[in-house]
Amino acid sequence: AAMVQKYQSPVRVYKHPFELIMAAYERRFPTCPLIPMFVASDTVSEYKSEDEAIHVIERRCKLDIDAPRLLKKIAGVDYVYFVQKNSLNRRERTLHIEAYNETFSNRVIINEHCSYTVHPDNEDWTCFEQSASLDIKSFFGFESTVEKIAMKQYTSNIKKGKEIIEYYLKQLEEEGITFVPRWTPPVACKSEISTSHPRRPVSPAINIPESATKEGLNNKEILNTSSSPLEPTAGTPDDKLDADYIKRYLGDLTPMQESCLIRLRQWLQETHKGKIPKDEHILRFLRARDFNIDKAREILCQSLTWRKQHQVDYILDTWNPPQVLQDYYAGGWHHHDKDGRPLYVLRLGQMDTKGLVRALGEEALLRYVLSINEEGLRRCEENTKVFGRPISSWTCLVDLEGLNMRHLWRPGVKALLRIIEVVEANYPETLGRLLILRAPRVFPVLWTLVSPFIDDNTRKKFLIYAGNDYQGPGGLLDYIDKEIIPDFLGGECMCEVPEGGLVPKSLYRTAEELENEDIKLWTETIYQSASVFKGAPHEVLIQIVDASSVITWDFDVCKGDIVFNIFHSKRAPQPPKKDSLGAHSITSPGGNNVQLIDKVWQLGRDYSMVESPLICKEGESVQGSHVTRWPGFYILQWKFHSMPACAATNLPRVDDVLASLQVSSHKCKVMYYTEVIGSEDFRGSMTSLESSHSGFSQLSAATTSSSQSHSSSMISR
Repeated sequence: AAMVQKYQSPVRVYKHPFELIMAAYERRFPTCPLIPMFVASDTVSEYKSEDEAIHVIERRCKLDIDAPRLLKKIAGVDYVYFVQKNSLNRRERTLHIEAYNETFSNRVIINEHCSYTVHPDNEDWTCFEQSASLDIKSFFGFESTVEKIAMKQYTSNIKKGKEIIEYYLKQLEEEGITFVPRWTPPVACKSEISTSHPRRPVSPAINIPESATKEGLNNKEILNTSSSPLEPTAGTPDDKLDADYIKRYLGDLTPMQESCLIRLRQWLQETHKGKIPKDEHILRFLRARDFNIDKAREILCQSLTWRKQHQVDYILDTWNPPQVLQDYYAGGWHHHDKDGRPLYVLRLGQMDTKGLVRALGEEALLRYVLSINEEGLRRCEENTKVFGRPISSWTCLVDLEGLNMRHLWRPGVKALLRIIEVVEANYPETLGRLLILRAPRVFPVLWTLVSPFIDDNTRKKFLIYAGNDYQGPGGLLDYIDKEIIPDFLGGECMCEVPEGGLVPKSLYRTAEELENEDIKLWTETIYQSASVFKGAPHEVLIQIVDASSVITWDFDVCKGDIVFNIFHSKRAPQPPKKDSLGAHSITSPGGNNVQLIDKVWQLGRDYSMVESPLICKEGESVQGSHVTRWPGFYILQWKFHSMPACAATNLPRVDDVLASLQVSSHKCKVMYYTEVIGSEDFRGSMTSLESSHSGFSQLSAATTSSSQSHSSSMISR
């Protein structure tokens, strides 16, 4: 199995003229005390042009590789020989170095290119760049060991390179040499002097193709605002990354990490039409995949496509969150934590997630969360400038005070999971720390539902405090300065985050509005709608194989009043007949309407009622669950609720007569969603669940104990 490892360095800038750097570089030969493995070097061939502008020298270098003795024994060598060819052009002020291995050249192929060139913006500075490839074809079955040794040696040498030049520069200075004159042509041909405007240095073969470089240059203006913060400490040639800039804005990366970033960025510049993400964002994707460049490229490309599809780049400038969000979304940015990370405060317990989903739909909620993430990226950049060190993630403080059953509303949880998935995929490595405060007893339930969707790396960053533990040792003060602890947590800082509270029902959108929305929810709504007529209920069949499963439901009565029932039958009902409505006077009622219970079936003989009937009024929102005791067929039924005749007299009132004449009064509409959960998944997240004994518990698919069922059924309505 051939493995090819590639390396590309950032640009290293020496704030010294090329000629002085060359004087320092020459001192490494024939041996160099700073590189113990560099045992000796012999000149193999040499060429000098007449005017001494060109000097090419080829050396054979003898290296004592730091490898296990056993491996050297197997390989049968003590030393490894490399050929190094240096081409110095004093006129152009460039040095190109090419090296390859002579030993084992049929088993292992190592190629290296280095270049010293003049800095494009300052002719008294010198740039250094290096790239290499390692291809191990075979090595006595020790391929991966050899690869590790080679990579380790190589990366340690990269770090040494800079020290060596600096060491010899210092040595030169101690000897009083701080200036080396530039090459000048022999007196005869004065006309050729071109030092006043040095031509662009010739780049080594490994560089970005010319077209990409040109684009990079023309786009400098655009790049300034959108692509990479171009305020490098020493100025970067051709929109390449220089080492000082990486350290200042992106952090301490190992040589291989730097290389991955540079190669991925270069690939994007060459192939990606449209906006190239900022360096720190590219780096987040690499970190999320442990610097596996292919995996990182894949998730980054998916994310770029997604950003384009949903116009995410423009969300901060063009999208105005609906007023409901501004009033009821209890979250906001609040200063920064002790590490300088932007701090986001979310009072989840005070927030009516169900109300927000009902009033806005998932789309707007997701957009809002995306705009928060975009703002987070912007604040990280800002804080990086302000604090003088790289800050690439934010801290999130979630206060769960007030969390109740309403937060476990299934569609709400589903919406939350989808939002988490989108954020995980497109904003990797942005959460530096998550502080969860005042976690109530229901919290473990929510946590078991949500945690499988959260990446392991991210989960390590969670700190969870129950009750008032956050005020004790190891609490909030370890992470956030006393001065900015929000008032609602007992601090002195006024926190601007909205209080949240229940979203008024008047702001809820009707099922029709939700259905007719232009932008369908990103992943279609999970609700189905059904019509219920007088004499024609709507029925849904659920087949249960495992006796103790949990059937959960969640429905809204959009129009009319209905009675909800749940039945059990040992035998399968006949598939519904297409013309089951033919018998009714109503002509083509339309809508989803299915009857399953056969007219000849008798209650108590063919099927039984497993929960008592529940009357639901127009506009109500009902959630419930039923633990099944037997396998077989369960039928959920929504039936027209006929008003009893006027109590005062037995004569029908005029209104009732008129009403019964209008077909519409015989039609009800329901939006419903059902789901069967295996009892182990369900039980795992509950302390006890006895809804089968508590009549219509109307709880969402999760509850802490049946004793709470009555109070929480009120909440969930």
